[in-house]
Amino acid sequence: MQLRRDLNERARRHWAAVEALSLGRGGITVVAEATGRSDRTIRNGIRELHGGAQAEDGRQRRAGGGRKSVGAKDRGLFPALESLVEPATRGEPQSPLKWTSKSTRELARELQARGHAVGRTTVGQLLKASGYSLQANRKTIEGPQHPDRDGQFQHRARRVKAQQRADHPALSVATKKQEHLGNDKNPGRAGRRHRQPVQVQTPDFPDPAKGKAVPYGVYDMGQNGAWVSVGITQDTAEFAVASRRTWWRRLGRKRDGQGRLCRLLITAASGGSNGSRSRLWRYELQKLADHLQVAIEVCHFPPGTSKWNKIEPRVFCHLTRTGRSQPLESYEVVVALIGSTQPETGLEVHAPFDARAYKKGIKCKNRVLISQTA
Repeated sequence: MQLRRDLNERARRHWAAVEALSLGRGGITVVAEATGRSDRTIRNGIRELHGGAQAEDGRQRRAGGGRKSVGAKDRGLFPALESLVEPATRGEPQSPLKWTSKSTRELARELQARGHAVGRTTVGQLLKASGYSLQANRKTIEGPQHPDRDGQFQHRARRVKAQQRADHPALSVATKKQEHLGNDKNPGRAGRRHRQPVQVQTPDFPDPAKGKAVPYGVYDMGQNGAWVSVGITQDTAEFAVASRRTWWRRLGRKRDGQGRLCRLLITAASGGSNGSRSRLWRYELQKLADHLQVAIEVCHFPPGTSKWNKIEPRVFCHLTRTGRSQPLESYEVVVALIGSTQPETGLEVHAPFDARAYKKGIKCKNRVLISQTA
């Protein structure tokens, strides 16, 4: 009996057959009672030893042996399943699973209603064998592309390299997702003692009394340094340029210690507070250029391509990972989390707090600023 653990199905069958043959008449019955194996299995082993039907090399039994699969017995099962998973006409009003999740339970229930005896486990096996798997949506369709789009990216890359060769700053700017303050759930997981998660509020509605944090980032692509100002009001053009002005006073001036700065390059998305159509942003940039006595060059990304902005994959992704599962209860917590970001890429992140209030509704028309209440 100890030897059975080291034998496969075929070897155990042959071993039982040898024992039965050695006992002579009645050996099959004795071995079957002693081992608990079927007498039919022992007879099959004897037949194989005497040169009967042999299994192929590497197989435990002949090809075609064993119980038939559900798909082999029910030829219409898989076509019915495939018609449910991939209907010929998408959005067909008569589709029985139009408003379901198409889970294995739902698919099995619909197949049973059509007369197929199948369970959810078998449905999952059939889908896997046919090349189906659970997949999420993928953002790949970007709509119609401008014929000069590739040229725009190449031009931007050339300008950035030219700035870096001249040892002048090339900045990538953008606004990170605004975060409402409070003891609310923050996506992600962090290590804690077993069954001792951070307790947060069940409703996560914004609390106007606590406000919101508005992070605006300025990333120096040459120095691999980021400046993320945390505002308290709105993501406006004034706030965006103020973040750049503060970056210059705290970091840019130190970098340009010899006073050789004559040109500043900014790459930004085409929308938001630094959008290509924002007159106020251009007006504030002109004031900044006059104050610094430098030429400011701006390269906007085409609409829908902000993910290629360098600050997104090189700064904001690390900020999100640092703050995972941490409730953002106050501005101090947000500033501390951003400032503590230290990825292995060597990125250096500075996080100042901007407590000034920036009004919405300020329009710049014909070189005249008109203030309106939002």
